[in-house]
Amino acid sequence: MKPKRRGAVILLSGGLDSSTVLAIARASGYDCHCLTVDYGQRHRTELDAARRVADALGAVSHRIISLDLRAIGGSALTDEIDVPKDREPTAGPVPVTYVPARNTILLALLLGLAEVIGARDLFIGANAIDYSGYPDCRPEFLRAFEELAVLATRAGAEDGARFRVRAPLLHLTKAEIIRLGADLGVDFSLTHSCYDPSSDGRACGRCDSCILRRRGFEEAGIPDPTRYAG
Repeated sequence: MKPKRRGAVILLSGGLDSSTVLAIARASGYDCHCLTVDYGQRHRTELDAARRVADALGAVSHRIISLDLRAIGGSALTDEIDVPKDREPTAGPVPVTYVPARNTILLALLLGLAEVIGARDLFIGANAIDYSGYPDCRPEFLRAFEELAVLATRAGAEDGARFRVRAPLLHLTKAEIIRLGADLGVDFSLTHSCYDPSSDGRACGRCDSCILRRRGFEEAGIPDPTRYAG
């Protein structure tokens, strides 16, 4: 009799990082339940990418939740603010593409799903090296959320459950992530990273996310399947 597989929840945006995380979780023996959030982001084409990736990588379930953060605004991804172009993504202060409290909100939704299905492992594609300076992609934030999860849930408060936020890409470069994803069979042509895509879905090639993606493929020595507008 085969041992029962563990369940895990994966925050799936449809980008190359979260897609690689899903592949890692599956390869680690988890039954993967994916959660994608339509939060009113400018680059909503990533929702279709998330559907494609979840299907291609064999997710047990895939939920898409609508939570419109445009009501708060304050970000180039959810407000009438220009997306920065042609800059060095790893330099300077937190950029205007930071969405206020986004990972706190998204992880809270993921935690709710985990408690409902009895999972204790929460996977997220946070990265502290090739990232654009977001404070909610840092290890300190992820550790703090694990403590919050114990205090904020019935499973933690009454049953002593320990939730773990798994961020297997946290200390990898973008090139290392791409190589790992390729080794695990991720089809990166299904993914989407651009913050400001054209109306036909092509990536701009100039925003922080596109620059990091392009650079990652070049450094990994793997052809970039992305359709760029420029």
